[in-house]
Formats: sequence, structure tokens, C-alpha cells
Amino acid sequence: QFGLGVLAFIILTLCVIFRRVRWVIIPLITCSFVAALSLGYLTWLDWRLTVISSNFIALLLIITLQITIHLVVRYREFYAENPTWSQYQLILETVRFMARPCLYTALTTIVAFASLVISGIRPVIDFGWMMVIGIAIALSVAFIFLPAAVSIVPKGETASVKDNTGSFTRAFARFTASYGRFIVLSSLLLAGFASYGISRLEVENRFIDYFHDTTEIYRGMELIDQKLGGTTPLDIILDVDPERLTVSYDDEFAEDDEFDEEEDLFAVEGEENTTATYWFTRSGLNEIEQIHDYLESQPDIGKVQSLATAYKVARDLNGGDLDDFQLAFMRTLLPDAISKSLIEPFLSDVDDQTRITMRVIDTAPDLKRAELIERVRHHIVDEMGLKEEQVQFTNMLVLYNNMLQSLFKSQILTLGAVFFGILLMFVVLFRSLLLAIIALTPNMLTASIVLGGMGLAGIPLDMMTITIAGISVGIGVDHAIHYIHRFRVEFPKDRDYRATMFRCHGSIGNAMYYAALTIIIGFSILGLSNFIPSVYFGLLTSFAMLSAMVGALTLLPQLIVMLKPFGAEGAPAQADRSTELANA
Repeated sequence: QFGLGVLAFIILTLCVIFRRVRWVIIPLITCSFVAALSLGYLTWLDWRLTVISSNFIALLLIITLQITIHLVVRYREFYAENPTWSQYQLILETVRFMARPCLYTALTTIVAFASLVISGIRPVIDFGWMMVIGIAIALSVAFIFLPAAVSIVPKGETASVKDNTGSFTRAFARFTASYGRFIVLSSLLLAGFASYGISRLEVENRFIDYFHDTTEIYRGMELIDQKLGGTTPLDIILDVDPERLTVSYDDEFAEDDEFDEEEDLFAVEGEENTTATYWFTRSGLNEIEQIHDYLESQPDIGKVQSLATAYKVARDLNGGDLDDFQLAFMRTLLPDAISKSLIEPFLSDVDDQTRITMRVIDTAPDLKRAELIERVRHHIVDEMGLKEEQVQFTNMLVLYNNMLQSLFKSQILTLGAVFFGILLMFVVLFRSLLLAIIALTPNMLTASIVLGGMGLAGIPLDMMTITIAGISVGIGVDHAIHYIHRFRVEFPKDRDYRATMFRCHGSIGNAMYYAALTIIIGFSILGLSNFIPSVYFGLLTSFAMLSAMVGALTLLPQLIVMLKPFGAEGAPAQADRSTELANA
């Protein structure tokens, strides 16, 4: 349903931007063709969508539309400047001019999504590969289908490039020219606040918080927690410590003439022999009972089950404590049905292990899974004296907690891979380390602002939000590539950095504005979802795209004007070199 919502907003955006039926229909057909090919290929591979990749189509539609918008805007610019050109010449020059920047923007976006592969989380890895395949299809279709479709329709009236959008983007150029130092200082301050916010990022979250409190899922989980003793299962496996095993049945009864050393002490006529285990002795059961009672006293733990349950029942029936012989004798006489429900699930004779199982109350307001596990471990090891290697935690809560804790590492690895890969590509593309750093700086600031904003707002990292920073960088660098490519072409005309900045804002700035506006509106529709991570994903990505656009229209040109990566202004020798690079 959100794919349809994104499609509706795309149609509306195209109508507002171009005001021509052809520039609405052709991009829409291109996007639909890309979506159909991508879904068909993934279906053929039997690659199924997950919660994380559920936004795959919406994201792919927006990326495809971004490419088509740049092609259409450049086509209209050529037509406005050269109205006598034939349709073939307009299409040829558009494709020739946009091939390199669009190829590199697609490659940088592919690098951003491919970096998700090193996250170590299977759904995130699959999402990364899906987007890599989809973007490759989008680039191919955009440069094959869109020119072919444009070639079969008449040129129509000349499109004017002097519209309100040009005035809007030139306002950014005037602001940058007047307040360049303010832009740089503000960026440094934002980077400082972002660093503080990143230090406050957390991964602890409650699954129930993924849904609005009016949804059936939320109410159902709340009912389970309140009435059935918890939602998420957690198990503790206890191994026996040979050094603490003080009970030896052979030693205890070695001097008793009534028992034969070769005879199983607990053998009962007509019953199979039962192997003695430490955990079904009074000493072992007392330890289990202490742990059991401690767990029941914790506010974020609900139902607890262990051997202590059967031990307490037997003690009540006996009217007092049972010794080891009585416990062993009782076990041999238990009916199979009772043994299978009260003993066997919590005791392994072969491995000499016992299991304590519980359910954690996921609606507990102060639930912190990692802290809960460490708190229980501290009680068992430090206060009760069991050894560290005797205690193992397992089941769904541990798996989910491990996944959450790995998100920090995955986020660092993912962003590190994104920045390193894109920096290398910028060096190859621009043939200048300085220019590569300039191009990457606004996008690094954007990613920092997004993550810092999440930390300050108390939005935790999860499997959805972990992808936002990488996505924002991958898509945001497209603005930098297009802007610098156009700046490099325009600069040799007069070798005036400020004049070139104004020309770029009035030309490629329009396409950047259109593409960013489409992405922002498209992702904002996810804010209507009942699934909270999708809401965060949509709104934070929209915010990231807004930040990336503002950075590309302010900080990026200011850094270019300030650092002069294309050489000194008005130097003839450098002009020849710039022209050579522009034509390369």
C-alpha cells in the first residue's frame, strides 16, 4: 500500500515539476519497467522480501526517478538553449553528457548498499544485494528505455529553464556567497552536536514499541505479558562443577551392608535404572531453587519454570525436606506423564545439565536485555559462587540481544566501508584527493547529523534504522557528483568560482532540487505506517535527503570556492588543463 502511496506522490511531483504529460508518463513507465524487471528477477531467484527489504520497491522507484529526472532536466536545458536541434541530436547530447555522472552516481549508490553485506545480519545482507541488483537494472533501463521513448514523441514546445525553481536554487548561491564563513562554522558546530548525539545512541528497544498502541499486535503482546507470564523466552543452562560435586552415592552408602557396590542404588523392580545426577540431589536442587526464586523476584521476568517447581511440590507433599535417597526413589516412581512435564524438560542426565526457563515481560518499561542477562549472571556467579563456565544463556532473548549488540559494530563497519569505497571512487572520478574529500565532506556531515539526531531523540538502532546512514550517504553523494561534474564543465568558461557557482545553482541545482524533493516526499509517506521502524525509516531518510540537498547547495560550493580545487582564478595555463579535464 505504501508503494502505491509513493507512486501517487511521484505522479503529483512530476506534474508540479514539468507540467507536461510526456514528462509524467515516460518516467512513470520507466520506473514501472524497472520495478517489474527487478521483482521478476528476484522472484526467479526465489529471493523473498523481509521486514527490512519490504521498502525495496519504494526505494528503487525513487532512485530510478532520480536518474530520469536528471536526464529529463538536461534534455530540457539543451532544448531551451538549442531549439533548432533535431530530436536525435537532443537525445544524443543528453545521453552523452549525463552518462558519466549518472554512471558514477549509480556506482556510488551501489557501493553504499553493497557495504550492508559486511553487517553480519542476514536480512540486512539480503537487502543490500537486492538494492545492488535493482540499481544496476535501473541505470540500464533509464539509459535505454527513456531515450527510446522520447525519440518516438515530437519535441513539442521549447521548455524554458528560467522558472521559479531556478530562482529558489540561486537563492542558495546568494546565501553561500554572502555567508560562506557562517556556513563552515555552522557545519563544524553541527558536527560537534552530531558527535555528542552519536555517543548517546542505544540499541536497546522493545519489540512492542514497533507498533502503535492501537494495533492488534500491540494489544495482543500486552495481554500475553499480563496474563500469560511474559513474551520472549530465555533459558539458563547450568553445568555441574566436578570440584563442587560432594555427593557420591557410592561413598554415602559404601558402609551400609544392605547395598551392594555393584548394584544400582536406585534400581526398583520392574523399572529401568536411573543415572544419578548432581542436579537431582538436595544440594543441586537447593541451588536451582535459589536461582528460581531470584528470577521470580525480578520485575522484568514473568513465568519461571525449573526443577525447583517439582522439588517444591514434592517437599510440600512430604511435609518437609527430602534427602537424596528419597529424591532418587521418588523419581523412579513418577508416572511418565508427570516426568515428561516436570523433570525431563529441565534435566539432562547424560550431560549432567539442568535448564531454567523463563519468559521476559517485553512490555516492562525499563527492560534492557543486555543488562538483565548480566544482572542474572552476576547473581549466579558472584553471589552464589557458581563458576562462569557453568552458566550459559540461550533462547530467543539471547539471539535478539546479540543481534542488537552487533548493530553498533555493524553500523561502524558499514559506514566505514561506505566512506572508504566512495572516497576511492571519487579519487578515480575526479583525479584529485582534495576534490574527493570536498565531495565527501557534506555527506559525512549528513550521516553524522542523522545518527546524532537519533541519539538525541532517543531513537534506538535496529535492523531498519541501521541502513539509514548508509542509504543517505549512497543517495546523497549523487548531488555532489552531479554538482562537481557541472562545475568542472562550467568553470573554464570564465574561471570565476563565484560566477560558476551561480550558473551551477541555476542549472544542475534545479535537477538536484527536483530529485531531492521527490525522494523527500516519497519517503515521507512511510510516516503513515503502523510499523514504527518503517515510520522512522521514512522520516529519517527524508530528513537525511533534505540535509544532503542543503549541504550540496551550501557547504559543497563554499568548500569549492574556498579551497579552489580547479586551480587559481583566471590563470591561462590552468585554464587549458581544466578544459582538458572537463573534456576527458
